[in-house]
Amino acid sequence: MEQSIDIVLPVYNESKNLEKRFLKLYEFMSKQFDNNWIITIAENGSNDNTLQISKILQSKYKNCRVISNEEAGKGLALKNAWLTSNADIFGYMDSDLSTDIEILPEFINKIIEKNYDFVIGSRLVSGSKVIGRSLKREIISRSYSRIFRFILSVSFYDAQCGFKIAKKEAVLKIIDDCKDKEWFFDTEILYKAEKNNLSICEVPVTWVDDRDSSVNIISTIINDLIGLIRLRLGK
Repeated sequence: MEQSIDIVLPVYNESKNLEKRFLKLYEFMSKQFDNNWIITIAENGSNDNTLQISKILQSKYKNCRVISNEEAGKGLALKNAWLTSNADIFGYMDSDLSTDIEILPEFINKIIEKNYDFVIGSRLVSGSKVIGRSLKREIISRSYSRIFRFILSVSFYDAQCGFKIAKKEAVLKIIDDCKDKEWFFDTEILYKAEKNNLSICEVPVTWVDDRDSSVNIISTIINDLIGLIRLRLGK
């Protein structure tokens, strides 16, 4: 039996670009996979027209569903999307589609054929290609990798690349124990996966920097450091 796939796009104030990016992914999924897939737009606390646009897309395209959260937070959006999904394989992509989506079939194959629990995109392993990223962001990314690997004693290098695929049963085994509601969720779920002896395959990707990103670097760094300390203390 063919396994079903649910790709989540967590969105916050994306009214300007949502339709264009959704259609790019939708057309790709339509060509690459049979009909047993869905794209979930996980809207989280937007204060623009993101939710309205999401609902219009849902009404037009049968392989689209929308969930909405009043509270903002990428981690919260992903958690709610996966806990309400009926698919066999879960995944998510950052809504800017910075990671080249052409590699998605390879990720799915590693879940189905190679039996990995998690397959994650990486901008920090050999073979990856990063385009347009500022020196400051590159230094921050590599520094964070060194810090979390030292503090948490984990094997993976890039926790925060927004391109991950996983078995449903693997996610459900650990997701209730993941407490972060924002960007640190990426690191936390992989940490929980490794500590529960779930297999993780890290794959080099091509990644293009989104200069229009609304992510606040300073607040994200602070939240990440708080999260690392919490996990190190076993909380």
